[in-house]
Amino acid sequence: MLLNTYEPWKFAFSSENEDIKENSFGIIGVPFDSTVSYHSGSRLGPIVVREASFGFEKYNTIFNKELSTTFYDFGDVNVIPGNCEKTCQIVEDTVNEMLDLNLKPIIIGGEHSVSIGSLKALSEKYGKLTVVHLDAHRDLAFEFIGEKYSHATVMRRVHELGADLVQIGIRSSSADEEEFVKSTYNIQTFKNKDVHKHMDALEYYLTNIEGPVYISIDMDVVDPAFAPSVGNPTPGGLFISEMETILETLSHKDIVGFDVVETASNKLGDSTAVVASKLIYDFLTLIE
Repeated sequence: MLLNTYEPWKFAFSSENEDIKENSFGIIGVPFDSTVSYHSGSRLGPIVVREASFGFEKYNTIFNKELSTTFYDFGDVNVIPGNCEKTCQIVEDTVNEMLDLNLKPIIIGGEHSVSIGSLKALSEKYGKLTVVHLDAHRDLAFEFIGEKYSHATVMRRVHELGADLVQIGIRSSSADEEEFVKSTYNIQTFKNKDVHKHMDALEYYLTNIEGPVYISIDMDVVDPAFAPSVGNPTPGGLFISEMETILETLSHKDIVGFDVVETASNKLGDSTAVVASKLIYDFLTLIE
Protein backbone atom coordinates (compact mmCIF):
# COMPACT_ATOMS: atom_id res chain seq x y z
CA MET A 1 0.00 0.00 0.00
CA LEU A 2 2.80 2.42 0.82
CA LEU A 3 5.32 3.45 -1.81
CA ASN A 4 8.79 1.93 -1.55
CA THR A 5 7.63 -1.13 0.40
CA TYR A 6 7.14 -4.83 -0.25
CA GLU A 7 5.68 -7.59 1.93
CA PRO A 8 7.90 -10.59 2.70
CA TRP A 9 6.02 -11.45 5.91
CA LYS A 10 3.59 -9.91 8.39
CA PHE A 11 3.75 -9.59 12.16
CA ALA A 12 1.29 -11.90 13.93
CA PHE A 13 -2.15 -10.44 14.75
CA SER A 14 -1.77 -7.54 12.30
CA SER A 15 -4.91 -6.26 10.57
CA GLU A 16 -5.55 -6.18 6.83
CA ASN A 17 -4.32 -3.00 5.16
CA GLU A 18 -7.40 -2.24 3.06
CA ASP A 19 -9.41 -0.32 5.67
CA ILE A 20 -7.07 1.81 7.76
CA LYS A 21 -8.25 2.83 11.21
CA GLU A 22 -6.84 6.22 12.15
CA ASN A 23 -4.68 6.68 15.27
CA SER A 24 -3.43 3.11 15.00
CA PHE A 25 0.10 1.80 14.51
CA GLY A 26 1.84 0.72 11.31
CA ILE A 27 4.87 -1.56 11.07
CA ILE A 28 7.62 -1.27 8.48
CA GLY A 29 10.83 -3.28 8.34
CA VAL A 30 14.13 -1.73 7.28
CA PRO A 31 16.53 -4.51 6.14
CA PHE A 32 19.68 -2.41 6.15
CA ASP A 33 23.08 -2.97 7.84
CA SER A 34 25.67 -1.31 5.64
CA THR A 35 27.48 0.66 8.39
CA VAL A 36 27.93 -2.20 10.86
CA SER A 37 31.36 -2.28 12.50
CA TYR A 38 31.38 -5.74 14.10
CA HIS A 39 28.71 -8.40 13.52
CA SER A 40 26.63 -8.06 10.35
CA GLY A 41 23.24 -9.61 9.72
CA SER A 42 20.69 -7.12 11.04
CA ARG A 43 19.38 -6.65 7.49
CA LEU A 44 17.63 -9.99 8.10
CA GLY A 45 16.18 -8.79 11.40
CA PRO A 46 12.74 -7.82 10.05
CA ILE A 47 12.17 -11.33 8.66
CA VAL A 48 13.27 -13.33 11.70
CA VAL A 49 11.51 -11.00 14.17
CA ARG A 50 8.24 -11.29 12.29
CA GLU A 51 8.55 -15.07 12.07
CA ALA A 52 9.13 -15.30 15.81
CA SER A 53 5.92 -13.36 16.50
CA PHE A 54 3.85 -16.40 15.56
CA GLY A 55 5.03 -18.17 18.72
CA PHE A 56 2.93 -15.92 20.98
CA GLU A 57 -0.67 -16.27 22.12
CA LYS A 58 -2.97 -13.30 21.73
CA TYR A 59 -3.49 -13.22 25.50
CA ASN A 60 -0.41 -11.78 27.21
CA THR A 61 -0.07 -13.52 30.58
CA ILE A 62 2.68 -11.16 31.80
CA PHE A 63 0.32 -8.20 31.75
CA ASN A 64 -2.98 -10.12 31.99
CA LYS A 65 -4.23 -8.43 28.82
CA GLU A 66 -5.45 -9.48 25.41
CA LEU A 67 -3.61 -7.92 22.49
CA SER A 68 -6.43 -5.74 21.16
CA THR A 69 -4.48 -2.85 19.63
CA THR A 70 -5.19 -2.31 15.93
CA PHE A 71 -2.01 -2.27 13.86
CA TYR A 72 -0.93 -2.90 10.29
CA ASP A 73 2.19 -4.38 8.75
CA PHE A 74 3.18 -2.73 5.47
CA GLY A 75 6.21 -4.91 4.82
CA ASP A 76 9.78 -3.78 4.26
CA VAL A 77 11.20 -0.56 2.89
CA ASN A 78 13.22 -0.81 -0.32
CA VAL A 79 16.61 0.24 1.03
CA ILE A 80 19.74 1.27 -0.88
CA PRO A 81 22.56 -1.04 0.27
CA GLY A 82 25.71 0.91 1.04
CA ASN A 83 23.97 4.29 1.20
CA CYS A 84 22.84 5.06 4.74
CA GLU A 85 21.79 8.67 4.15
CA LYS A 86 19.54 7.87 1.18
CA THR A 87 18.07 4.87 3.00
CA CYS A 88 17.21 7.12 5.95
CA GLN A 89 15.53 9.50 3.49
CA ILE A 90 13.39 6.64 2.14
CA VAL A 91 12.44 5.71 5.71
CA GLU A 92 11.56 9.34 6.41
CA ASP A 93 9.36 9.51 3.29
CA THR A 94 7.65 6.22 4.22
CA VAL A 95 6.97 7.36 7.78
CA ASN A 96 5.54 10.62 6.41
CA GLU A 97 3.14 8.52 4.32
CA MET A 98 2.10 6.71 7.48
CA LEU A 99 1.60 10.01 9.29
CA ASP A 100 -0.61 11.19 6.41
CA LEU A 101 -2.77 8.14 7.16
CA ASN A 102 -2.80 9.14 10.87
CA LEU A 103 -0.74 6.07 11.78
CA LYS A 104 2.12 5.91 14.26
CA PRO A 105 5.24 4.06 13.09
CA ILE A 106 6.80 0.89 14.48
CA ILE A 107 10.16 0.18 12.85
CA ILE A 108 11.82 -3.24 12.81
CA GLY A 109 15.54 -3.02 11.99
CA GLY A 110 18.01 -3.33 10.56
CA GLU A 111 20.86 -1.36 12.09
CA HIS A 112 20.21 1.51 14.47
CA SER A 113 20.85 4.24 11.90
CA VAL A 114 17.39 3.61 10.44
CA SER A 115 15.87 5.45 13.43
CA ILE A 116 17.14 8.73 11.95
CA GLY A 117 14.58 8.68 9.14
CA SER A 118 11.68 7.93 11.43
CA LEU A 119 12.65 10.59 13.95
CA LYS A 120 13.17 13.25 11.28
CA ALA A 121 9.59 12.77 10.10
CA LEU A 122 8.19 12.75 13.63
CA SER A 123 10.21 15.80 14.69
CA GLU A 124 8.72 17.76 11.80
CA LYS A 125 5.22 16.71 12.85
CA TYR A 126 5.44 17.05 16.62
CA GLY A 127 8.31 19.47 17.19
CA LYS A 128 9.89 18.65 20.53
CA LEU A 129 10.25 14.92 21.24
CA THR A 130 11.59 12.90 24.14
CA VAL A 131 13.48 9.89 22.79
CA VAL A 132 13.77 7.05 25.28
CA HIS A 133 16.83 5.24 23.99
CA LEU A 134 17.55 1.75 25.36
CA ASP A 135 21.04 0.67 24.32
CA ALA A 136 24.38 -0.64 25.56
CA HIS A 137 26.04 2.25 23.69
CA ARG A 138 25.44 5.99 23.57
CA ASP A 139 25.61 6.24 19.73
CA LEU A 140 26.55 9.90 20.14
CA ALA A 141 29.70 10.06 17.98
CA PHE A 142 29.75 13.10 15.69
CA GLU A 143 31.31 10.92 12.98
CA PHE A 144 32.29 7.27 12.89
CA ILE A 145 35.04 6.19 10.48
CA GLY A 146 34.38 9.39 8.54
CA GLU A 147 30.61 8.86 8.27
CA LYS A 148 27.98 11.13 9.81
CA TYR A 149 25.18 8.64 9.06
CA SER A 150 26.02 5.48 10.99
CA HIS A 151 24.79 3.12 13.69
CA ALA A 152 27.33 4.81 16.02
CA THR A 153 26.13 8.38 15.28
CA VAL A 154 22.37 7.92 15.25
CA MET A 155 21.61 9.60 18.57
CA ARG A 156 23.91 12.54 17.75
CA ARG A 157 21.83 13.16 14.62
CA VAL A 158 18.64 12.79 16.70
CA HIS A 159 19.95 15.22 19.32
CA GLU A 160 20.62 17.72 16.53
CA LEU A 161 16.92 17.56 15.70
CA GLY A 162 16.26 19.09 19.14
CA ALA A 163 15.09 15.95 20.91
CA ASP A 164 15.60 15.31 24.61
CA LEU A 165 17.35 11.97 25.18
CA VAL A 166 16.83 9.49 28.00
CA GLN A 167 19.53 6.84 27.60
CA ILE A 168 18.91 3.59 29.47
CA GLY A 169 21.19 0.57 29.89
CA ILE A 170 24.40 2.34 28.81
CA ARG A 171 27.60 0.46 29.57
CA SER A 172 29.94 1.35 26.70
CA SER A 173 30.96 4.75 25.30
CA SER A 174 33.93 6.85 24.24
CA ALA A 175 35.54 9.65 26.23
CA ASP A 176 34.32 12.13 23.59
CA GLU A 177 30.75 10.93 24.00
CA GLU A 178 30.94 11.28 27.78
CA GLU A 179 32.27 14.83 27.41
CA PHE A 180 29.45 15.65 25.00
CA VAL A 181 26.85 14.41 27.50
CA LYS A 182 28.40 16.60 30.21
CA SER A 183 28.32 19.62 27.89
CA THR A 184 24.59 19.49 27.18
CA TYR A 185 21.55 19.83 29.41
CA ASN A 186 19.02 17.51 27.79
CA ILE A 187 20.54 14.03 27.96
CA GLN A 188 19.55 11.96 30.99
CA THR A 189 21.43 8.71 31.64
CA PHE A 190 20.48 5.55 33.50
CA LYS A 191 23.39 3.13 33.12
CA ASN A 192 22.94 -0.62 33.41
CA LYS A 193 23.71 -0.70 37.14
CA ASP A 194 21.25 2.15 37.74
CA VAL A 195 18.54 -0.02 36.23
CA HIS A 196 19.58 -3.11 38.19
CA LYS A 197 19.79 -1.30 41.53
CA HIS A 198 17.43 1.68 41.25
CA MET A 199 14.50 0.70 39.03
CA ASP A 200 12.19 2.78 41.23
CA ALA A 201 14.14 5.94 40.36
CA LEU A 202 13.95 5.13 36.66
CA GLU A 203 10.20 4.46 36.86
CA TYR A 204 9.69 7.78 38.67
CA TYR A 205 11.63 9.66 36.00
CA LEU A 206 9.77 8.03 33.11
CA THR A 207 6.41 8.64 34.77
CA ASN A 208 7.11 12.37 34.83
CA ILE A 209 8.03 12.77 31.15
CA GLU A 210 5.66 15.15 29.39
CA GLY A 211 4.82 15.49 25.71
CA PRO A 212 5.31 13.11 22.77
CA VAL A 213 7.66 10.17 23.34
CA TYR A 214 9.54 7.93 20.92
CA ILE A 215 10.99 4.61 22.14
CA SER A 216 14.10 3.24 20.44
CA ILE A 217 15.36 -0.19 21.52
CA ASP A 218 18.74 -1.47 20.36
CA MET A 219 18.67 -5.19 21.13
CA ASP A 220 22.17 -5.02 22.60
CA VAL A 221 20.61 -3.30 25.63
CA VAL A 222 19.45 -6.78 26.65
CA ASP A 223 22.08 -8.97 28.27
CA PRO A 224 23.74 -11.20 25.63
CA ALA A 225 22.86 -14.25 27.73
CA PHE A 226 19.32 -13.71 26.39
CA ALA A 227 19.98 -11.82 23.15
CA PRO A 228 23.41 -12.72 21.74
CA SER A 229 22.76 -12.12 18.02
CA VAL A 230 23.32 -8.36 17.82
CA GLY A 231 25.77 -6.08 16.06
CA ASN A 232 27.82 -5.25 19.17
CA PRO A 233 27.06 -7.56 22.12
CA THR A 234 28.11 -6.15 25.50
CA PRO A 235 27.98 -8.03 28.83
CA GLY A 236 26.03 -6.70 31.80
CA GLY A 237 22.79 -5.90 30.00
CA LEU A 238 19.20 -5.61 31.13
CA PHE A 239 16.96 -8.54 32.01
CA ILE A 240 13.67 -9.30 30.27
CA SER A 241 11.70 -8.44 33.43
CA GLU A 242 13.36 -5.01 33.53
CA MET A 243 12.45 -4.37 29.90
CA GLU A 244 8.84 -5.33 30.69
CA THR A 245 8.73 -2.86 33.58
CA ILE A 246 10.12 -0.05 31.42
CA LEU A 247 7.61 -0.71 28.64
CA GLU A 248 4.71 -0.89 31.09
CA THR A 249 5.73 2.44 32.63
CA LEU A 250 6.08 4.12 29.23
CA SER A 251 2.79 2.73 27.91
CA HIS A 252 0.95 5.46 29.85
CA LYS A 253 2.81 8.20 27.96
CA ASP A 254 1.99 9.78 24.58
CA ILE A 255 3.94 7.30 22.43
CA VAL A 256 4.24 8.57 18.85
CA GLY A 257 6.72 5.97 17.54
CA PHE A 258 8.65 2.85 18.46
CA ASP A 259 11.53 0.89 17.02
CA VAL A 260 13.39 -2.34 17.77
CA VAL A 261 16.69 -2.60 15.92
CA GLU A 262 19.96 -4.56 15.66
CA THR A 263 18.63 -8.13 15.64
CA ALA A 264 21.45 -9.71 13.62
CA SER A 265 20.53 -13.29 12.79
CA ASN A 266 19.75 -15.40 9.72
CA LYS A 267 18.25 -18.21 11.79
CA LEU A 268 14.52 -18.65 12.31
CA GLY A 269 13.76 -19.16 15.97
CA ASP A 270 16.93 -17.38 17.08
CA SER A 271 16.67 -16.33 20.74
CA THR A 272 17.43 -12.68 19.95
CA ALA A 273 14.65 -12.58 17.36
CA VAL A 274 12.24 -14.12 19.86
CA VAL A 275 13.11 -11.51 22.50
CA ALA A 276 12.84 -8.66 19.96
CA SER A 277 9.47 -9.97 18.81
CA LYS A 278 8.30 -10.23 22.41
CA LEU A 279 9.19 -6.58 23.06
CA ILE A 280 7.04 -5.52 20.10
CA TYR A 281 4.28 -7.91 21.21
CA ASP A 282 4.41 -6.52 24.76
CA PHE A 283 4.32 -2.94 23.48
CA LEU A 284 1.30 -3.66 21.29
CA THR A 285 -0.44 -5.37 24.20
CA LEU A 286 0.18 -2.46 26.57
CA ILE A 287 -0.53 0.47 24.25
CA GLU A 288 -4.13 1.49 23.62
